[in-house]
Amino acid sequence: IQHDRDKIMITIIHGDDIPQSRKYFQDLKSKEKNVVSFDGGKITITDLVQNIEGSSLFGDTKSIFIEEFLTKLKKTNEESKEILEFLIKNYKSANFALWESKEISKRDLFIFKDAIIKNFKLPQSIFLFLDNLKPNSHLPGGNLPLKLFHQTLDSGIKGELILFMIQRQIRLLIALTTHSNNPIDEVLRLAPWQKSKLEKQVQLFNISDLKSIYKKLFEIELGQKTGTLNLSLSQSIDFLLLEM
Repeated sequence: IQHDRDKIMITIIHGDDIPQSRKYFQDLKSKEKNVVSFDGGKITITDLVQNIEGSSLFGDTKSIFIEEFLTKLKKTNEESKEILEFLIKNYKSANFALWESKEISKRDLFIFKDAIIKNFKLPQSIFLFLDNLKPNSHLPGGNLPLKLFHQTLDSGIKGELILFMIQRQIRLLIALTTHSNNPIDEVLRLAPWQKSKLEKQVQLFNISDLKSIYKKLFEIELGQKTGTLNLSLSQSIDFLLLEM
């Protein structure tokens, strides 16, 4: 984490372009020595204190990589608040990198006043496309998802990323249908306005159709990775959208 910072000791990597932000995080980790990794949902104050004190005691600075801490932060939980306060006070005692799977608000980032912030954003066109996924696209006037898909491709977003985002959207819709009493982590991390939009969208589908779409997406991904896809990736997604 030393490549572009001499004094700053924390980098926060976030944003909705998860593949790119993830790659940046992993690249940072591969360049560091004395790496310690934590799941932000399971990390304890003891974990941090032991590693910070260990660095100071032996003069051996550690690089601490934490995934999904701010995303999973429970502000009403006393230990979560204690960890956050500890990070704010001690992030210059070790090298820290935080990776978050969504965009963190400026208000929540402001507390890390000297941090390097890496925000990996996606063009809004892809979210317009995802929000308009619906069944019966093959009917007259129902080809909007297909048009928006090609507009998204034209904006420079790769087909592989669009496929990933469609999979995530359908997975969330399935989760809202089948796990309402025990939501998956991805649903729990949604902002209220995001969840509200998805709840409206899911009413357009039935669960069997969603599961069928998800299976086809998996088959497209598998074919793409193994080189057995009969059509190009964009053509395969075209047919998927037309068959919804």
